[in-house]
Amino acid sequence: MEVLFLLAMGAVAGMFAGLLGIGGGIIIVPVLAMVFKGQGVNIDVLMHVAIGTSLATIVITSLSSVRAHNKRGGIDWAVVKTMSVGVFVGGLLGAVVAKMIPGEDLKLIFSIFMFVIAAQMYFGNVSKPHCTLPKTAGMLSAGGVIGMIASLMGIGGGSLSVPFLTWCNMNIRNAIATSSAIGFPIAVSGTLGFIITGWAVADRPVMSLGFVNVPAFFSIVVASTLFAPVGAWIAHRVSPVLLKRIFAGFLLILGIRMLLS
Repeated sequence: MEVLFLLAMGAVAGMFAGLLGIGGGIIIVPVLAMVFKGQGVNIDVLMHVAIGTSLATIVITSLSSVRAHNKRGGIDWAVVKTMSVGVFVGGLLGAVVAKMIPGEDLKLIFSIFMFVIAAQMYFGNVSKPHCTLPKTAGMLSAGGVIGMIASLMGIGGGSLSVPFLTWCNMNIRNAIATSSAIGFPIAVSGTLGFIITGWAVADRPVMSLGFVNVPAFFSIVVASTLFAPVGAWIAHRVSPVLLKRIFAGFLLILGIRMLLS
């Protein structure tokens, strides 16, 4: 039943990864937290393993999403290249910071983050253009901040990078596509960071590499990889407003359940 549940949530995460340019972690983290809680995993490491495993799945999901968006010419590779160094370094820092936060506090922080993203999705997560893209130093700095927060929360960063890119006058569809590519270096550096920082930690679930649980990883990526292109296909054909609001309601329910559990 746990495998079927993770497959189903992987499919949902993959679809929204392709549709909204997010990595799917905003769904995967609370789902993994529930599964690990049911297995009796210690709260001191439960959230860390959920976040680390989520980042590992995003490495694969983002590749599927990037391939689908790139076929449609939506990715601005110049922006991806400029921000990649910043998000990679930020991703490593996020893993280090997460190691220093107690499990209960990390759960509370993530629950609040889910409520913020749900509100952003429901009321409109697309900022009105205010400026053009900054120079290299500004892009690196923005990438560093996005990478650190995304890694700390176990997400691909789309909920942060899409508003940033649209605020800098990028077309929404291009922002979603470009965000999917930016999520890859975040996921890679964050995964490495969570593997290293969790390597010798006790009470982790069985078959875990640091804070990355291998069985959960494979259960999710099988479905998320298949459904990411579906989301990308929808993103280039349908207005995502209604789906964003449905997604916001889904996040609200997950956030409340996680906070009360």
